[in-house]
Formats: sequence, C-alpha cells, structure tokens
Amino acid sequence: MHAIEITNLTKTYGNARGITDVSFTIEEGEIFGFIGPNGAGKSTTIRTLLSLIFPTSGSAKIFGKDCIQFAPEIKKEIGYLPSEVFYYDNMKVIDLLKYSASFYKRDCTQRIKELAEIMNLDLTKKIDDLSLGNKKKVGIVQGLLHDPKLIILDEPTSGLDPLMQQKFFELLEQQNKKGATILFSSHILSEVQRLCDRVAIIKEGRIVTVEKISTLQENNYKRFKIDTAQVLDPQFFRMPGVNNIEVQGQTTSFLFKGNINQVMRKIAQIDIANLWIEEPDLEEIFMHYYEKEA
Repeated sequence: MHAIEITNLTKTYGNARGITDVSFTIEEGEIFGFIGPNGAGKSTTIRTLLSLIFPTSGSAKIFGKDCIQFAPEIKKEIGYLPSEVFYYDNMKVIDLLKYSASFYKRDCTQRIKELAEIMNLDLTKKIDDLSLGNKKKVGIVQGLLHDPKLIILDEPTSGLDPLMQQKFFELLEQQNKKGATILFSSHILSEVQRLCDRVAIIKEGRIVTVEKISTLQENNYKRFKIDTAQVLDPQFFRMPGVNNIEVQGQTTSFLFKGNINQVMRKIAQIDIANLWIEEPDLEEIFMHYYEKEA
C-alpha cells in the first residue's frame, strides 16, 4: 500500500494558477522530496492533500483512504509542519504543546520533553517572546510529539540556524528508522539531496519529473577536471557528450554526458598529472530540467 497516492490533482483559483494534473505516489517508509521554486505549487499540493483546501478535480489518498472522505481519521496519523507557523501569542510553549497533544489518544508528555531537549526549546517561555527560529522549533515539536506514521514538512528549515538544521535532519532520520514516511517539500536542493530517496520536481503547477535522486545524478552530466603535463589544445576533447570545455594553463575542465569509457580512453592518450570526476549537485540538475522544459 502507498503512504500517499495523488492522482491528477488539480486546483484552480479563478484566473490564478494553482496545480494541474499532479500525480505521484510515495511508498511507506520512504523519505520523498518535493522540490520547485517558491510559487511552483508545493504548498497548494500539500494543503489539498491535507484537505485544508479542496481540489477542483482529481483525488488523493493517504494509507489507501480518500483524503476528503476520511480526513479526521487520517489526520491522527499525520504530523504536519506548515511553511509559516502562527500561534496564540499569550500561551506558554508547554501549554500549546499539551493542547496539541490532547487531540491524540496517548500520553505525549515524555516525548514533548525529549523533543524540546533535542531542539533546545525552552518550554516555559511565552510564544510572543520567541524568535522566528524558536517558533519554528515549536512547530517541529508539535508535528512530531505523537510519533506520526506520516510526516509532511513544508519548507521546514526556514528560520533554523545551521546547527539546528543538522539536529532536525538527524531527528527526521530517527523517525524514518522507526518506520515513519516523510514528505519533505523544499526549494533548497541540498536538503533534499541529503535526505531523500526519490524526488518530484514541480514547475508552474505541473510535475516535471519523478525520479530517484541517484538516477537524476547518473543521467546527468559528470564534471571532469584534468591537470596535464603540457597545455592541451581545447579541440582535443571535442567529442559527442562533451560540453563547456575550459582550458586554464595546464588545467582542462568540461562537462560530460554519455558512456564514461569513451572519455576515459581519450584521457589515456595524454600524460596527466591529476584527475577529478565529480557528480553535479541537484542545483545544476534542477536548472537543467527547468531549462529543458523552457
């Protein structure tokens, strides 16, 4: 059974663009990335999935149950962190978290303490006195306090400092090891690259591709950088699959896509001092998809 199954999901807002024909599935126990620039339709998809807004057409299921028909039942299994968190200012953090915990038929006291300790969150403070980053931490604890089976995160790291981001990722990896499925929506590609098994790329409300991260990287360019004993003629590496050749003194660099053996045979013909072959990061892959679509 899929943890999430989205089929031809469309949401239109009058003349404004929402999402069009969005379809993808997420397996149970998977960490799935959902990436695209701000305004691409990530939050609209998530809000529709949570039945916070209703689709114009199409459908979505969570753990095999229709998102609208079984909304109250499904929500007990979900931890959700919206991109922006808003709270009653006068409440203390602990009171807010206890209030949240009261919706689940379990004692979450111990878990709240553990999570607050990991995230370095002061439970005695008033919400009003918290910085943006600390409000985000409240949202994280609130989303995870009932050990949900499905965790849905919309731009979760905005406002967190790098050290907290690191702790947060470790926390997500622990939850995943316990069996939680995670949908991680972000426009920051390095986060998705670090955490996720597969990724859906969305552009202007439509899914561009759904791929394994490893496949995205394999099917893409590799970057070669070669130090040679003598200065090379830039034409030496002119061959199918080679792009962006740059020669600076005795260093030649280029991007290559294709059968790597062909380029290695070419390299074997020259006297090399050093060789680097690097994977492009998701940022470059992402731009490649956007440019290809455009």
